[in-house]
This record gives sequence, C-alpha cells and structure tokens, in this order.
Amino acid sequence: MKIKIALALIGVTGLGTLLSQHWFDGPALAADADDPTTDDQPFYWQSGPDRADIDRATRPPNIILILADDLGFNDITFYGGGIAGGSVPTPNIDSIAREGIHFPRAYAGNATCAPSRAALLTGRYPTRVGFEFTPTSPGFARRSPGFLIDNARNYPPASALGLPAEELTLPELLKQKGYHSMALGKWHLGTTAGSIPNDQGFDEFLGFLGGAQLYLDEDDPNVVNSKQEFDPIDRFLWANLGFNVRFNQGDAFSPPSHMTDYLSREAVKAIEANRNRPFFMYLAYNAPHTPLQAEKADYDALSHIEDHTERTYAAMLRGLDRGIGQVLTALQENGLEENTIVIFTSDNGGAGYVGIPDLNKPYRGWKITFFEGGIHVPYFIKWPRQIPAGSRYDSPVAHIDVFATVLAAAGIDLPDDRIIDGVDILASALQAEPPELTRPLFWRDGGYKVVQFDGWKLQIQEQNGKQWLFNLNQDPTEQVNLSGIAPDRVQLLRRILYELDDQMAEPLWPSLTESTIPVDYTINNLPDGDYETILWTN
Repeated sequence: MKIKIALALIGVTGLGTLLSQHWFDGPALAADADDPTTDDQPFYWQSGPDRADIDRATRPPNIILILADDLGFNDITFYGGGIAGGSVPTPNIDSIAREGIHFPRAYAGNATCAPSRAALLTGRYPTRVGFEFTPTSPGFARRSPGFLIDNARNYPPASALGLPAEELTLPELLKQKGYHSMALGKWHLGTTAGSIPNDQGFDEFLGFLGGAQLYLDEDDPNVVNSKQEFDPIDRFLWANLGFNVRFNQGDAFSPPSHMTDYLSREAVKAIEANRNRPFFMYLAYNAPHTPLQAEKADYDALSHIEDHTERTYAAMLRGLDRGIGQVLTALQENGLEENTIVIFTSDNGGAGYVGIPDLNKPYRGWKITFFEGGIHVPYFIKWPRQIPAGSRYDSPVAHIDVFATVLAAAGIDLPDDRIIDGVDILASALQAEPPELTRPLFWRDGGYKVVQFDGWKLQIQEQNGKQWLFNLNQDPTEQVNLSGIAPDRVQLLRRILYELDDQMAEPLWPSLTESTIPVDYTINNLPDGDYETILWTN
C-alpha cells in the first residue's frame, strides 16, 4: 500500500531554496497516514428528537461557525472587490453580511492556520494557551535553511502537539444548554487522544485531523488541477497528500465527490438530523488552501479568466460559495433560519506561495505576516431574530471574540477560572449608539510581535530591531511607516505590547526554524533589488 503523508500543511512565502516557506506545516504527525481503507463509507449523523421539545423560536439559537482556509480579503465581492477583477461573485457569502452584520476591521487569531483555530474555539490568544507554533516534524523542518537543530533535539512527540485537554472549548461549554456539537472538515489542533475533536467537546466529527488533504484524486475526470512548478513544496504536496476523511474515530475513506462539495452536502444532512434540538456546527472548509483543485464544471464556467492558476483558484471559490448557499438554504427549508447564528470568517489571509498577486488587495502582506494582508479577514454574523439586516460595526474585532459572543447568545456565563481575551461583540455592536471597543489586540510568533490599539499598530522584530508603526485610521493599508517620526506613540505601544507579552505562556513546543518572508511579493515574482521582509519563527 502506498503511504500518503497527511501534511499539517503548506505554508509561507520564503526566500532562497523556497523550502523554508512551507516547512512549518510539515508532515501531519501520522494523522490519516495510510491510503483510505474504502472508496466510500456510509454513516449517519446522530438524529435529534422527532419533534422539538420546545418551540424553535424560543429555544437557544443554533450556531454555525463557517471557517474558510487561507481566504484572501479580496476573494469575495462584498466589499466591492473579488477574485479576477470581481468577475466571480460570491453571493451566498455576501448574503451573510447583507442580511446580518459585518465588521470591516476584523482580525484573525493568528496569521497561520492552527493558532487561529485555537483562538476561535477557546476565546484566548493562542499564545496565552501556549499554542504559538504550528506543529511540524523535525525531519521535514530540516529542509529549511533556518533549521534550529538544538530545538529539534528536544522536540516532543505527536501526543504533545495539540490543544491541551485542560483548555475549555466552545462545544464543551455549550453542553450546559444541551447543544449537540459537530465538527466538519479541517481540524489542525492535534492528532492523538486528548486533542482530537471528539475529546475536545464535539459529539461528532467528519473530516481530517491534519492541515490538508486533496480535494479529489488527481486523475479524477471531474477535477482540474493547478500545480505551482515554481514551488518545490507544492510538488511535494502533490506527491504525498491523500484524499480521505474519517467519521469520528473510524477508518479513513474517500469521499464520493470533491471535498468542498462533500462537506457542504454533509453539513446539510447534519442540519436536517438536528433540526429539533439546539446544535453547534463548526464547518471548517479546507478551500481555498492548496493544493489547488477545482471541480471541472466550475472551471469550465470561468473561461474568461486566462491565467490557469487564477482560474482554478476562482473556481474553488465558486464551489465554496455554492456550498455555503446550500447550508443557508437548508436552514430555510427546515424552519431554522430566524434563530440560527451563522458566522463566516477565514483563519488568516491569502498565501503568497499561490502566486496570485491581488488575493489580499488592498492590504499589504500575506498569510504568515502580521501585516494587514495576513490577519485582516472577512467577519460576518447573521442572526435574523436579533440582528437587523445591513448592520455594521467599525470597532476592531477578532477571532477571540467568537467564543464570548456565542456563549452570551446561548445564555451561558464565561468561565471564571481563566482569562478570556475575547468579548461579546454583539453586546456593543447592536446598541443604538454602538460604543468603540478600546482594548488592545495582540499577536506573537517568537520574536515577531504586534499590538494594535486606538487605531495604531506597532510591529516589532526583536531579532533584528526592525519596527513598523502605522496609523490605521489614516493609512489602513500600511503604506507609511511612522516609527521614525512618532517616538512617543512607539513608546506607548511598546509598553502595551510588553505588558501583554509578559502575560503569555511559554510555547508548548519549541520552534524549529526561522524564515525570511517577503511582505509585498509572491514567491514567483521576487524583485532583484531590496524589498520588505519579516522574520517568521515556527
């Protein structure tokens, strides 16, 4: 049997050999390591009662958290942009914002996949939890020019590389009100007992534990593939990724269709099975993360896009939007729309290693950087029973706020035995005169540390003394570095940053490399001269 290595995923945008850019998502610690045991495996979602015990309009709201993977801010059309010059509309994703509330200044928990997911499900900065770095393999990290050999010698086993069991997650707390919780898609928070979804509060799980899977077999007649020949890690992914999922802790099996389509259809079935009881669904698509694979019908529908890579990527977005539309339609058809909270966001910004230059337009930076392109994400909430259509809240909000917001809506108190960094953003946003949220927001990856407060943002690079200061109120796309002419503001923000930094935990596992990441260029289009970079530790 051919072994398929399930990668915790591809990542970054580095220099030199380019191997440094993706090492951090490395092999996925033996999760889903073998070929699927069957082509398909029938299963059934647990069914709720035949009739609702209480009226649907008065019971606690259902909650659906939809998470896209590496979605660029410019991938959707709600804000007037969109992939391929806005020629590929995303009407279903946009409808969540139009029919609910949108947050134009919204931020991911981190600039990479796994830490952001920890922030979403715990309401805490991932660094407060110690989930600072994405788990990887020392053997794979050894490919990086920035490999830290001393750290590799002390790297822990796979069982230690996950969200700690003592952390409280959304599904664990929602049990207080009788919620049935389901996770679908990408997990990326641990691959062994104690850290898998079923051990972190979810009653049911359908998906994969690592950071990536194929969307279809490479030679399936219904798929169009785009391989980035300029990226050696993309070649590695194509050679080693599998196409399979698991239901709960069962054997791996191949879905009967494209992964995005499959997750959407199963989400619809799960909604139907749970229509008579309150449920929490965490629908974590892997689209549009690499490897780039679109359904052929979607690709064929976009013949106006000349570039093959962009056309494939856009076709993946088309399938993602269609699938989200199916989920929204299922709520309507089951009489659940009015009292269901639907949240849509992305784990981080678009990736520079895809080779498409405008994914995060108008923002600078890519996934992995803390420039706006890496962490400024779409963030929409729809709840017809409570949120007037067309609402907007301009205060900065973040992934850490999902936890407190959902628990408040469900009538559940926050835990009092730990610091929760997020707040109930609807409590502020839905007031007649919404107050400004004035708390700082914080990010850290090793010596790369960032704080945003009062519309100002300071990025510091401790390894080389670089710092960037931006006034986002006047310069939201970070064009003018004011660090050299506003020393008082730098001093204030450094004080706030280090007050927060001192509260954070030591990383649960060491970093394995330090890579140089370009801010403004894709890896297939690096200029000959100097350009802006950050140092990214993982």
